[in-house]
Amino acid sequence: MIVSSDESLIAAYACGDQAAFSELVQRHGDSVLGYLYHMTGNRDQAEDLFQETFKKVHEKGHTFRGEHFKSWLFTIATRTAIDAARKGKRQATISLDQEFDCESQDGHTAGTALLASDAPDPAEEAAREEQKTQVRQAIEDLPVRQRATLLLAYYQQLSYREVARVLGCSVGTVKTQMSRALGTLAHKLPDSVSVTK
Repeated sequence: MIVSSDESLIAAYACGDQAAFSELVQRHGDSVLGYLYHMTGNRDQAEDLFQETFKKVHEKGHTFRGEHFKSWLFTIATRTAIDAARKGKRQATISLDQEFDCESQDGHTAGTALLASDAPDPAEEAAREEQKTQVRQAIEDLPVRQRATLLLAYYQQLSYREVARVLGCSVGTVKTQMSRALGTLAHKLPDSVSVTK
């Protein structure tokens, strides 16, 4: 079976192939929802923004002109999240709860990995929860563009060039935002705490 590229699917959808749109949602839905959940810290809001994001993809699919589909999609998701924050619907915060973590490079979610491993003892679990709280709070305090840069580059594993395309800025600006975000986190977090997925 030949696997179609994202770009060919969105082109097919623009020509009226509804199944192509469904395939794109299936391919990218989990990572978009996870990203929006990290951006908002609220499942209900993330789901609303998810629906709004794919509604915009539906409406603007015919305008896609050969860019990388994933970066185009995350541009829409990012702008949707930032617009919602600006409208004051809710102050944008980040959660790093495992339930919505994005897939790792080997295709397994962090939650799946946890289920497959032995349960930690209560002391380890308490320490892990405390560290997660510290990381969540530190990232929550980042300015929204630094937060988006960190999430896109680190959690979504987009290249700096793709992040620049998503955020509508230069690669140099992305590097600066990432450096500032990591510097802030390094300053705020104890040496024993690291930013993990």
